[in-house]
Amino acid sequence: MSFEAWTIFALFWVVFVTTPGPNAVNCISNGMSLPFAKAMLGVLAILTQASAFLVLSALGVTALIAASPTGFFIAKLVGAGFLIWLGVRGWKAAANPAPISERPARHVYLHALAVATINPKSVAGYLAAFSQFVQPDVPIWEQMLVIMPTALIITTLSYIGFTLLGALMGRAALGAVFNIWVRRVMATCFIIYGVLLGTTSAPAARG
Repeated sequence: MSFEAWTIFALFWVVFVTTPGPNAVNCISNGMSLPFAKAMLGVLAILTQASAFLVLSALGVTALIAASPTGFFIAKLVGAGFLIWLGVRGWKAAANPAPISERPARHVYLHALAVATINPKSVAGYLAAFSQFVQPDVPIWEQMLVIMPTALIITTLSYIGFTLLGALMGRAALGAVFNIWVRRVMATCFIIYGVLLGTTSAPAARG
């Protein structure tokens, strides 16, 4: 991968992971309601998902998923339903005191991993990255030595930033009314993401 191609890929990835979505909202929520060290388990879960999707993309699995309308449709409905359920549950729980450290570390990690993995839009993002930036005349695993560290470092910095934002918001949300409405706004975001996801078309691989 040339330096120019790497620069374009890095810029694409910055936009991909910094555009607010379910992962960002979950990181902000974790930062608000958990000790920072425990909230970082959500970032670790996102990196787990990102590493797996990068490898699967290199193997062509994401292209196979995208090429299967039935598989994409099922994944889309499951993902949309999961996000809407999170949003409705979050809205109902907003008036209750936010749990500070009651969630086990395993739950924090697995919840973040589910949010990151079950969203079929991730397939579209990784497929776009590999269809546009991978050179067909260069062995894929040689390119992965550049792509994976770049993608994972940018992903790490982005979601640590969202978690820090949540921690700062949590400290600022001293008033009960403000705290309730911040949590309801984030719950509404999950519902909106779920509805948008339910109307997403299957991504098309480059021919």
